[in-house]
Amino acid sequence: MTGTRADAITSSTDTAPRRYFVDAGGRRVLIGLTPEETFEFERLDSGQAPAPGRVQVASDGRDVWPDAGERRRLELYEKHEGAWRAWMAQSRTERREGFNLC
Repeated sequence: MTGTRADAITSSTDTAPRRYFVDAGGRRVLIGLTPEETFEFERLDSGQAPAPGRVQVASDGRDVWPDAGERRRLELYEKHEGAWRAWMAQSRTERREGFNLC
């Protein structure tokens, strides 16, 4: 474990459902993302990308918005999060349908 946010998601001591699956090529891929998008997200999220989390400020100092790297990280996260939520809802439905006390 390296202490990154990705480790927290996949730690063997974490009891939360995993957000990764293993694809046909044996790569860990975040649900809802391609292998390439997963690699890009992890790079951006770990701070290995140039100037992670930097914001741009207008000359008057009032308007603040994230840089392109942070916008891309958020875009990938939102794509993953949407797919993750759909997958969790489907999993819950399947478990309820398979559970029968009679």
